[in-house]
Amino acid sequence: MDKQTVALFGAAEKGEFETVYRCKYLEQLSDYLGHPPPYSRGIYMGIQALLYQRDVVFIRVQEEGYSFSDYYHGLRLLSSRGVVGELAAIGIPGVGDAVLLEAATAICAIYSSILITSEDDLYDYLTSSIKAA
Repeated sequence: MDKQTVALFGAAEKGEFETVYRCKYLEQLSDYLGHPPPYSRGIYMGIQALLYQRDVVFIRVQEEGYSFSDYYHGLRLLSSRGVVGELAAIGIPGVGDAVLLEAATAICAIYSSILITSEDDLYDYLTSSIKAA
């Protein structure tokens, strides 16, 4: 049985933008992306996924939760099934924006996968729809 793959978006100290990094081992995550910036959660989620025997597809963004063009480009890459194969989950820590979360949810529907977020991000999403009303 193949390992499940988790796609993650996050900030990192090194690595190219608009690139998909495939990681099967912790060393690869470190070699490709280096250390996480303060308050970043993407690389930490990648470490957790690898420790739980999942493969990771990491897409670097300039600033978690704010670099919308980086997120949209990464989601476009993920929407092409041939680019990453099968996905069990997509993680976008730091994102509470309704439009971006809905775009990620649409990609999850393609793969029949789940969306991973945090309590803070879910709260931001839920309260943004209240503010708009």
